[in-house]
Amino acid sequence: MENFTMLQYFQWYYPADGSLWKKIINEAAELKTFGIDTLWLPPAHKGMEGKSSAGYDVYDHYDLGEFDQKGSVATKYGTKQELLQAVKSAQEAGLQVYMDIVLNHLGGGDETEKIPARKVNPENRNEFISDTIEIEAYTKFTFPGRAGKYSAFQWDFQCFTGVDYDERSKESAIYSIQNQYGEGWQDVLDTENGNYDYLMLCDIDFRNQSVVEEIKRWGEWLHETVGFDGFRLDAIKHMPASFFNEWLDHMRLVTGKELFTVGEYWSPGKLGDMLRYIEVTEGRMSLFDACLQGNFSNASKQGSDFDMSKIFDGTLVSSRPELAVTLVENHDTQPLQSLEQTVEHWFRPLAYAMILLRATGYPCIFYPDLYGASYCDEGRDGEQHEVTLKPVGEIQTMLGLRKNNLYGNQRDYLDHPNCIGWIVDGDADRPGSGIAVLLSNGEAGFKDMEMGKHFCGKIFRDRLGNIGQEVIINEEGWGRFHCEGAKVSAYTAD
Repeated sequence: MENFTMLQYFQWYYPADGSLWKKIINEAAELKTFGIDTLWLPPAHKGMEGKSSAGYDVYDHYDLGEFDQKGSVATKYGTKQELLQAVKSAQEAGLQVYMDIVLNHLGGGDETEKIPARKVNPENRNEFISDTIEIEAYTKFTFPGRAGKYSAFQWDFQCFTGVDYDERSKESAIYSIQNQYGEGWQDVLDTENGNYDYLMLCDIDFRNQSVVEEIKRWGEWLHETVGFDGFRLDAIKHMPASFFNEWLDHMRLVTGKELFTVGEYWSPGKLGDMLRYIEVTEGRMSLFDACLQGNFSNASKQGSDFDMSKIFDGTLVSSRPELAVTLVENHDTQPLQSLEQTVEHWFRPLAYAMILLRATGYPCIFYPDLYGASYCDEGRDGEQHEVTLKPVGEIQTMLGLRKNNLYGNQRDYLDHPNCIGWIVDGDADRPGSGIAVLLSNGEAGFKDMEMGKHFCGKIFRDRLGNIGQEVIINEEGWGRFHCEGAKVSAYTAD
């Protein structure tokens, strides 16, 4: 089976110039040749901020850049027709397309409603701190710009569990809506803040079966319209797992497709929570390995003080490799964003080696690591910061090695606090396959690693160009491999 690689084809600060869909059309064939197999696209629907919205502040799921709503027809990424052509171009080039699905909330309601609600303690959402009061909230979504096209469904307060703003008092707080489906929150696995159902804006209530049926209809419509190949699911820890069990089963049944799915259950350092979610969803979806990404971030900041022999400890890829999507960074963890957990540039080639050049996990490359990025935004300190993200030049070579050499059985040599390595011993059906990788977060190092007797006498060279010295595999199948300090080397046979 061929090794697949995903590309997150956007970053939070991608320019709001409507160019992204056109960029895919122009680059699809090149990306496939480059070694990319799947594209994770940003949310394609209209957000409450219109053309400046990254899409996570959902206004209208049915508006893919077709209707004059929220100040524009196009989304940040382009028009509906450009999206459809982008997906078609990608698939014709041999790429699969994953859509980013945001179902936790809506924002930018069209009308207010006077509704019963109770304030809750933001640090313990199960604790009410007011009696039932009447607030005025933007919970009425009528989508006048779309005028009922594709769906006549209109949302009101019975479709939501909570809001964060009272138009009457102009007060921001977390309000639990007292609707016919209950006075409290939905049952979610995450117990942070008592119950982490509520995240932002108008929180969708999946206890309302009419809402569930509407989202099923929308999913069918989206697939009929766009013809995608899979999903990235946003903010799943804030929604009932039972909903996704039902929705994914429905989507796979009606489309007759596998629809690969990866969920964002972002809990760095909390592997147990992620494994519990996998158990409850019975393996219906993969998860991003937030634990591994957190280890990468810590390792990059601690330098040689980080114990590299423990880099895979407590990670999803070590526990459930078949359901782990591995990554170095994403749009939420990049500098100045809400879950900022950056990986320093010096460590990024090492981190990419640990996702692209290992036989376990489904690696996902972050857009700026191919294209670079520059932007300015306000940081947590309230000051404006200019950020420049440089591309990781080693990725192209690593993708070639992943396609051609990364086959066979993997043996790990994670036996030193600074210098670690592994080998993949090759597949007889893939001539030339097999690879040895060595990296260090401290000084230059070396390691004796066993490639296997079938490589006896073969000459191995570092394809990343950091070590000029060749390695000859001895009659027992072993070789001594070297790496420079704070660098990675990847050896294959001539």
